[in-house]
Amino acid sequence: MTHASDDVSQAIAGELSLMDPAVRASRARFEPLLDPEFVEVGSSGRRYTYEEMLAWLPDHPGGSAGGPRYEPDDIAGVVLAPGLVHLTYETRFDGLRARRSSLWRRQSAEGGWRMYYHQGTPVPPDVD
Repeated sequence: MTHASDDVSQAIAGELSLMDPAVRASRARFEPLLDPEFVEVGSSGRRYTYEEMLAWLPDHPGGSAGGPRYEPDDIAGVVLAPGLVHLTYETRFDGLRARRSSLWRRQSAEGGWRMYYHQGTPVPPDVD
């Protein structure tokens, strides 16, 4: 049995991996990190499903080694239930800030952690 802090650490590692340009550019590397029932509400307000994200992510900003990168800050997590972790943090990307929330779940003790839900909310420039 894993400890709660191990579960949070593994979810954070997955979250950071999804911000890595090398992972974002490779379907083979990011697909195992997304739950088949994945849904995202992006900072644009657009809703993305698992299939849409698989098709869209390699061409999405942040997937180029020489381009802007997501810069996460203050990542915190809490275990909501066995196999379910909630992460919150803020990112800076190309001069823009967003507050983010993700749910990570593990279907079995042998399975890996996968992002089940993600939401990004833009932070206006005048907000601390």
